Amino acid sequence: MDRHQPETSPHKLVYLLLLGALLWIACRGESILHLAGTVERTMLELAAPVSEELVEVPVHLGARVAAGDVVAKLDTTVAEAELAAAEAGLAAAEAAVVETGQEYERTARLLRSKVGTQQQRDRARRLYDEALAQVAERKARIAQAEKRLENLTLRSHAGGIVDQLPFEVGERVPVGGVVAVVRSDESPWVRVWLPARAVSRVTTEARAEVRIQGLEEHSSGRVEDVAREAEFTPHYALTERETAHLVYRARIVLEDAPEDLRPGLPAQVELRLPKRSRESG
Repeated sequence: MDRHQPETSPHKLVYLLLLGALLWIACRGESILHLAGTVERTMLELAAPVSEELVEVPVHLGARVAAGDVVAKLDTTVAEAELAAAEAGLAAAEAAVVETGQEYERTARLLRSKVGTQQQRDRARRLYDEALAQVAERKARIAQAEKRLENLTLRSHAGGIVDQLPFEVGERVPVGGVVAVVRSDESPWVRVWLPARAVSRVTTEARAEVRIQGLEEHSSGRVEDVAREAEFTPHYALTERETAHLVYRARIVLEDAPEDLRPGLPAQVELRLPKRSRESG
């Protein structure tokens, strides 16, 4: 399972930065910071571990799935044959253990009777130990084959909505090809960039009001995380003048957003901040 989040273009990032900086300059000392951002959601990608034919998709677009539900099945013919071969190899290895074990016991008896030699017994012991090692190896191969077979049944790792089904039954999926995308039930959030001079006033759990394009009602949000490291946009060399381009990526979780809210929608955020103390100079 991979997690996929829409990337923001450099032009959009420049726009967000300039908008935030201008509003910050205009409203310095105010308790509300105006920001622009985009709606994001956790998208779970179910990828094919090997190149195989897609044989079954028991869900449809828009279907709700729970963690562990089967979303797609790939052809298991080759994997089942590999498992059968591994199991046959184990049976042969276990038979060899019995045979070499009996031979070792025989040579040991002959040695005690002064008929056999120490060299004969040591050789029989070595063959017995090799047979035991073969059994362990065959068991490991079986475990690998079982895991490969299991991985051909793709299950959702979390509850959510089936958002994409790129392949049709009967198509061969390439290695790593995304067979399905599940939109997680985790709350959506808005990604914004905070001006560097505002970061010290933003704390987690700070409240925000969010207006999402296309929705009439506003949503409530709270700051869940602020990046610890700054980013530069545009990517200029660091100079005193260009420190104004420092921004910190932040995540504002939406608490009452519609269940079918799509990622990528533009959003306007009003982030409530504590009053700024008066600075000298």
